[in-house]
Parts: sequence; C-alpha cells; structure tokens
Amino acid sequence: MRLIDRRTPDSPGEHHDEYENLKAALHRFVIDRIEDDNIIYDDDSKKLEEAIGTYIRQYCRIYEVNIGRDKFDNLEKELLNEIVGFGPLQVLLEDPDINDILINGPRRIFVERRGVLEQSSMRFLDDRHVLRVIRRMISPLGRRIDESSPIVDGRLADGSRINAIVPPLALDGPCLSIRKFRKDPLTAEELLAAGSITDEALSYLTDAVGQRRNILISGATGSGKTTLLNILSQYIPPTERIVTIEDAAELQLRNSHVVRLETRPANNEGVGEISSGELVKNALRMRPDRIIVGESRGAEVVDMLQAMNTGHSGSMSTVHSNSAADAITRLEMMVGMSGFKGSSELILKMIGSALDLIIHIGRQSDGRRCVMQICTVEALRDGLCLQEVFSLTDNELCRCPADSKVPLYSNKASGV
Repeated sequence: MRLIDRRTPDSPGEHHDEYENLKAALHRFVIDRIEDDNIIYDDDSKKLEEAIGTYIRQYCRIYEVNIGRDKFDNLEKELLNEIVGFGPLQVLLEDPDINDILINGPRRIFVERRGVLEQSSMRFLDDRHVLRVIRRMISPLGRRIDESSPIVDGRLADGSRINAIVPPLALDGPCLSIRKFRKDPLTAEELLAAGSITDEALSYLTDAVGQRRNILISGATGSGKTTLLNILSQYIPPTERIVTIEDAAELQLRNSHVVRLETRPANNEGVGEISSGELVKNALRMRPDRIIVGESRGAEVVDMLQAMNTGHSGSMSTVHSNSAADAITRLEMMVGMSGFKGSSELILKMIGSALDLIIHIGRQSDGRRCVMQICTVEALRDGLCLQEVFSLTDNELCRCPADSKVPLYSNKASGV
C-alpha cells in the first residue's frame, strides 16, 4: 500500500500548535461556562452551536483575541465536535471517501482514502485527549479501557468497527483503528466497473450461490472479503431463511429474511462471554436455510464445517489467508487447535466434504481490490484437492485450463 503525506509545507508546525492551543483554551472556557450557566442542551445541537458561538465571542472580548470569520467557523464546529462528537475524528468519520482511520498516538493520524494510505493533518492535544474520545466511543457499549483492561473491540452506532489499545501495551500512546462501512453496500455493477471481477467470473459465482454451494472467501485484512460476501448474498433466493453470525456486525444483507446474531465479549468481571461457536450451535436450532459466519477465526470452524456437512448447503464464511491453498491450511490449523480429536486425514476430508468453492481476493499496490483466484474443492479418500477455475494473470481474471490443479492435500502428499 502506498503512503502519501498530504500535509502542506506552507502550514508550519508552530501555527498549527497555536491553533490547537487556542482551541484547547476555548474548550475549557466553553465547558466552564456551560457548567456555570447550568444549561442542559439535551440533543439540540443547533442550540448548543449558537451557545458555543456566544462563548467564543465572550472569550475574544475578555482576552482581546482577534479571530477571523473562517477560523471562527472552524473553531465553532470543532468545539461542537469536541463536546457532542468524537473530536478531531468527527470530520474523518463523516468523509464518505475514507475507509479506515488509524490513530498512532495523539500526533499521527492516518486515513485510507480509495485504497491509498495517507497522513492526515488532524491531531489530538495529548494522550488524555485520545483516551477521552475512545471512552466516549465505547461508553454506549458498556465497555471500559484503562491499564487493567487495555484492549477493547466494539462497533459504533453507524456500524463502524473499532479497536483500541492503550498503554502499557501501546508504547507510543493510545492507538485506535476504525474500519468504516458504506451506508449503501457496494453492488455487483460497481465491482465490475472497478475491474475487481469479470462478467464471466461473476456469473459463475452467482450460479454457485443459486445452486447452494458452500463458499469460503479468503484474503488479507481490508482486501474486500466482507464486501464480496455482501454482494454474493444478494443472489440468495428471498424465500430462504439466513442466520448471520459475527464478532462485530459488518454484513449488510438486503435479503428479506435475515436473523443477525453477534458475539458478546466477557464483561469487566470476566464473565458473560458468548462465542461464535455457541452462536453457530444455536443457529442450527433456528431452522436456517443458510448460515453465514462473518469470519472464521477459531473453534467455531468445527461447528461451521459440520453445519455445511449436515444439510445447510449454501452457507458462506470468510477467513484470513494469502491464497486459496493457504485457506485450507488455516482451516486445518483452526480445527486442530479447537481440540478436535480426529486425524489430519479426517480433518482434510471433513473440509473437502464441507466446502465447494474458495474465492481468494486481494488488494493490488494501487489500492484496487480484485478477485485473484476461484477454486473448487474436491474431497478425496485420503484428503482433498483444489481445482483452479479462474486465476489472476497479468492483472486479468482468466478461466484456467480444465487440468489446472493446486497440489493435492493429503497425508501422503504432505508427509503428515
């Protein structure tokens, strides 16, 4: 991924610091005035914005500070964000072109815009400022973050996924990662227009969904696995009942009969956790036609594979991996780590019987996301094999020859 620094050279650091110091002073002044006046604004942002403007003018009269109209408007908006929003992040969260927001301490904020990572000019005042915004984000979730509980995952009201980690684990100050999601899910037409997939490959995949084939989508973080899963789910017949299971709800299924389940982490006392595996087991009692697990990353893989093997054909999931072949290795490893007592041969046979297709999706150096591999999975007596149907060659997704096979996975071939 390319890194671009978009900070302009004609904005010296000391000028930015002066502005931030003025904003910090105004923030304290406004908060004190609101408390002194004992004014309750509830959710009336317009009334609060008018009050902030009045308090800024009071500050300028008292301390004889001259502020131009543009700076006044900016300060008014930023102070409103500080009081009722998420501070410097509010503008970034409202920008539809930004996919990811990455905060590495108070002075380094990066954003991914159209697949390209760039450094933002936005800054926090200090570590406490970052912590204050993080706590405001997780407060509605009933979570806390401090030295005794320094890591937290969660989801904002708009569906954005957040992860925060603070000292002593984060050495350079509090770090926050935000993955934003489009309000309107990406469509198949947009995927084709972007060159992420070809008409022939998309037709092949939509037919596979209609034929109730079990599909696994693999790829790295941010490669577009969830986006592709959303698009393929649109081709599930409306008469079928779908149960989705996710750690943080990201799927945006447009189907009419969907039951959405979300895991629950342990509370501050370390109890009350509900895992993906438990939800998969519960989903089997909910009369699903298809089960969609947002991401397979642990022991729930066993339950997911068993569901695919016991009548819930047409189910789908995603997994982190570097290729379709690596996805098999990842599944085998996760099944083994779950405590499953079967042999490696049995695990591979179970995977081969459960899965029909593996779609591998990746991100190119220019930020473009595209399907790189589509493979069928074939169960064999001593393991399984992958047959490449489509493969990315010279930046074009092409159909492979009928005899194009990824090496056999079996005890004999791997030497297990």
